Amino acid sequence: MEKELKKNLDVVTETLSAARNYWHACSILNYDQQTISPKKAKELQGETEAFLGNQAFQLLKSKKFIKAMEYIYENRAELGKYDSALAKSLYREYQRIKRITPKMHHEFSLVYNKAYVDWLEAKEASDFSRFEKSLKKVRDVSMKKISLRKEHKNTDYDHLLDDYETGMTESVLDETFGACKERLIPFLEKIKKSNKKIRTDFMRRKAPQAAQEKLAQYLLDLIRYDFSRGAISTTEHPFMDDLAVDDVRVTTHYYEENFASSMFSVLHEGGHALFGQNTPRVHYKHFIEDGKTLGMHESVSRFYENRIGRSRAFIDLLYPKTKELFPEVFSDVSAEEFYEAVNVVNPSLIRIEADEFTYTFHIIIRYELEKMIINEGVKISDLPKLWADKYEEYLGVRPDCDKTGVLQDVHWSGGFGYFPTYALGNMYNAMYFNKFKEKYDIDKLVSGSNFDIISDWMTKHVYKKADRLDPKDWILDITGREFTPKDFLDYLEEKFGALYGIS
Repeated sequence: MEKELKKNLDVVTETLSAARNYWHACSILNYDQQTISPKKAKELQGETEAFLGNQAFQLLKSKKFIKAMEYIYENRAELGKYDSALAKSLYREYQRIKRITPKMHHEFSLVYNKAYVDWLEAKEASDFSRFEKSLKKVRDVSMKKISLRKEHKNTDYDHLLDDYETGMTESVLDETFGACKERLIPFLEKIKKSNKKIRTDFMRRKAPQAAQEKLAQYLLDLIRYDFSRGAISTTEHPFMDDLAVDDVRVTTHYYEENFASSMFSVLHEGGHALFGQNTPRVHYKHFIEDGKTLGMHESVSRFYENRIGRSRAFIDLLYPKTKELFPEVFSDVSAEEFYEAVNVVNPSLIRIEADEFTYTFHIIIRYELEKMIINEGVKISDLPKLWADKYEEYLGVRPDCDKTGVLQDVHWSGGFGYFPTYALGNMYNAMYFNKFKEKYDIDKLVSGSNFDIISDWMTKHVYKKADRLDPKDWILDITGREFTPKDFLDYLEEKFGALYGIS
């Protein structure tokens, strides 16, 4: 049996090695498409990416590979921990794609590519009608994929949630977001009634792009991003791409009258990149480096963006550098005013620039709309109004154009189910932040620029097993507790209660 197991495992790893070459090429093309590719070249470039991706897909649909994959799954108890994790991951993915033919896969990829190109044009023109047709096709692809699956779930949307966050369901999220609304809505009203006045005028002063680029470099160096294994570029919607074991890239955008947008996007994407750069190399050897879920990933990105980046200790550390780089911005600004400004609660339209307190409402809005799209078959043409109505309901603001409304995010061009992972990420990191605090004074580490200690703790406790555990077991392994939103909600009330003088 041992010989047969090795034979089949060799078939699997040899096939994955060949497929990885195609995936790597696809990642490079995708990164180029979203950064420096000429506008008119984007669609053709995406078509090339779809073709190469389909070559990899065909390898995974070969009878030889499937037979070997099923054999190692059935005998996974005889494998080591890494190969066992690979067997489970491959089998799970196979159940999703079992009835999808290479022809279908290629057609689906072309739909996503066209949707991305159309979204770019629609956003630039602030005209949802230019994206509507493609978004309908994306919705249809999602429904088609669901219909091809054998596994039964309570709702269609549960399938999509599970694609991004293994084991996640509507029922769990309804309960989780219900707890958020129960505590955050009345607390937001208290904040609105507070007499606390926070100065923010300087946050819109002009900060030259060249100076912002220096700040981006400083921030990434500070949190221990390894530039020998990474790079930074600009794009419309910031993202991180984990191209290969030694190639983890980040992107940002620069607005001269909103330097904080780049500052926090760099910390956010830098957090994602640290997860990639600190993934154990043995995971790449055993082809399990993509086992981490989006909620796990978002927990780290938002750990560095918010729990670290918006903390008083970090702002105090950063203040001298911002004064040096942006002297005209900070000429009459104290470190305390800077801290308060980056934490001001101001219900607004744009998710990626939302304050830490109201951010969860941006996710709840998208979650509720996605359920309507997938479970209720809402008309795609109705989304701009539905979007605006929900913003008015939850945040008391209403977009006056599609660009700041329904077109602001790129995610729907690639499907549905991603957005809840942002909120889950906040909740995961609130739990392991409290675990981290049991051993270290994190503010003291930040004040002393001891990011090596922070990175080491994250690597040992957060990154090390992420590719091998589902989210439920992962957060339990880190903290010793079951998942709960309570830590996050407690944190928000404590932090913003202190900021706004609310007992």
